[in-house]
Amino acid sequence: MNGMEKTFAQEMLELLGEKKYSALKQELGAKNGADIAAAFGELRPDQIPLLFRLLPKELAAETFVEMEPEDREVLIHGFSDAELGEVINELFVDDAVDLVEEMPANVVKRILAQAEPAMRREINELLRYPENSAGSIMTTEYVSLRPDMSVDEAIAHIRRTAIDRETIYTCYVTKSRKLLGVITIKDMLLYGKDGVTIGDIMDENVISVETLTDQEQVAQMLSKYDFLALPVVDAENRMVGIVTFDDAMDVLEDEATEDIEKMAGMLPSDKTYLRSSSVDLFKHRIPWLLFLMISATFTGWIITSFENALAAQVVLTAFIPMLMGTGGNSGSQTSVTVTRALSLDELSFRDLPAVIWKEIRAAALCGVVLAAACFVKIMLVDRLAFGNADITPMVAFVVCLTMALTVVIAKLIGCSLPMLAKKLGLDPAVMAGPIISTTVDAVSLLVYFGAAKALLRLG
Repeated sequence: MNGMEKTFAQEMLELLGEKKYSALKQELGAKNGADIAAAFGELRPDQIPLLFRLLPKELAAETFVEMEPEDREVLIHGFSDAELGEVINELFVDDAVDLVEEMPANVVKRILAQAEPAMRREINELLRYPENSAGSIMTTEYVSLRPDMSVDEAIAHIRRTAIDRETIYTCYVTKSRKLLGVITIKDMLLYGKDGVTIGDIMDENVISVETLTDQEQVAQMLSKYDFLALPVVDAENRMVGIVTFDDAMDVLEDEATEDIEKMAGMLPSDKTYLRSSSVDLFKHRIPWLLFLMISATFTGWIITSFENALAAQVVLTAFIPMLMGTGGNSGSQTSVTVTRALSLDELSFRDLPAVIWKEIRAAALCGVVLAAACFVKIMLVDRLAFGNADITPMVAFVVCLTMALTVVIAKLIGCSLPMLAKKLGLDPAVMAGPIISTTVDAVSLLVYFGAAKALLRLG
């Protein structure tokens, strides 16, 4: 895809350089808005406004929605008031709200000034909903039908209003704004006979969400039920808008990206990697790096407190990285699995006992296999191949016992911390990765040196 977009961008630049505007306009008109927006991302800021002005009105709005915030801001600054108003009023309300939320205050003021009164009123209304709620990502542009309408009347109504609706396949049946049912174009075509009203063939079992429902839950419901749109109602079941599947996909992508960044020990970023400067990357990485560096002090303290044992059996030091690495990997495996299940609502805090029991059995199997393989490796490679006579069978036993126990403990920590975080209202993703590894590192050292002192009788 990147190769195709690059070729398209180069082709646009070539036509632009030769001033073949007619051919360029024709070429742009044959493309999809998402492809044009991607190609615009490879151009210089001063080249984008000229090419954008060659787009037909509807394609221009579609392209504008798909562009990166930085490119959109460049365009807005280059627009006249008339051009800006034309683009803004061509957008669907939810896209206009997204734009307002992304732009700086001075740009927002100009956008709202050029929006039509009705558009401005709807934007302000949606902006009142809390961030990350269903109300903040919904659109008010849906098809509403009365239950007493005939099918012919309903289809005629759809034809009149379709141009201003984000989706028309799924329609909602309301009376005094109360949501009564849902009906599709397919139902109307199949069952719309003489004398049949919309109320006769509508589905009264409507799955809906309230305006304050978390946006991630809304996206998961759309995925679960394979809906094209989901109605949003207020506390009195009055229809206020819909969330469409394309907005849900954006939410899932954003949430997945945020979880990955948190699990990797970074602060979430709104920018793509190539648009993030080195300073941006620094700002998002350094807080966690500082925290993890300081937390490693506990690991150093544990090693220092057992320095007499290490002095008596120096060979134990050689196995510390392997034990810490295995423990951290085991904990991370479990925490990522549990965090993912929590994000998909497959688990809740009441499932903690079942999760712990499942992980204990899995950890026991992993621990036994790893310990057995580790014993063979230590005796054949470290003792015989490297000729290290200080590695005795008892030393190997201590290392392998520690490994088995560390795997079990790491997996228990890895499954428990994300679920506890969820119970406390925190993001479980924060508990995955670095925090799990740091915690398990300290625990594995305590187990290791404790076992060594007990079994090897070290001071």
